Amino acid sequence: MTQLLIIGGSDADISEALPYLNAALRGTVYNPAAHVLTWKQGGHNLAFHAYQIAISNVEDRQAAVREIEGLVELVNRTWERRGEIVPNLETHQCPTAMSVFKLLPGTNCKQCGQPTCSSFALKLVAAQVGLDDCAPLQMAAHIDRRTALETVLPPMPAIGRKLGPSGARPDTRRED
Repeated sequence: MTQLLIIGGSDADISEALPYLNAALRGTVYNPAAHVLTWKQGGHNLAFHAYQIAISNVEDRQAAVREIEGLVELVNRTWERRGEIVPNLETHQCPTAMSVFKLLPGTNCKQCGQPTCSSFALKLVAAQVGLDDCAPLQMAAHIDRRTALETVLPPMPAIGRKLGPSGARPDTRRED
C-alpha cells in the first residue's frame, strides 16, 4: 500500500490559532518562533504551519481530502472557541505509553474496548481514548491512580467533544 504525504495550502495565516491548538490538543510540539505545531494522531504525523497543513501516511487522494477537511474544521472550531481556551506557548512533553501503563489498574478487564491495559495506554497517550473509558479508574479504590494520570496526561482535546451544561466534561467517577 502506498502512503502519501499531503500538503494543503491556504491564503489565510493560521499562526495565531497555533497556541490555542497547542492548548487544546494532547501531545503537540509547538515552536512559536517558527510558527509550527506538530501532532501525531491516528497514525498520521501532522504539521500545522502559518499557511499550510501537512499530513503523512495518507492512503489515497480521497482519504487526504477528508483528513485535510477535518483538520481545517479543527482549526476553525478551535479559533471560534479561543475565548474559552488559554493559549499555550510551551512545548508539551508527552508521557510514554509505559509510564502511563504503570499507573493504570492493570486489570486487563477489556471494559474499555481494548484487549489489554497496555494497548489502552498506547491509545491514551495518542488521545484516542480518555480516562473515563477505563471503568476501574472510575472506582474510589483507584482514585490515586486516576489523580496521578490526570497529572501526567494533558487534558483530552475538548474540540468537538460533548461537554456538560457547565462547559465541562461530566464527571463519571463511581463511589464503588
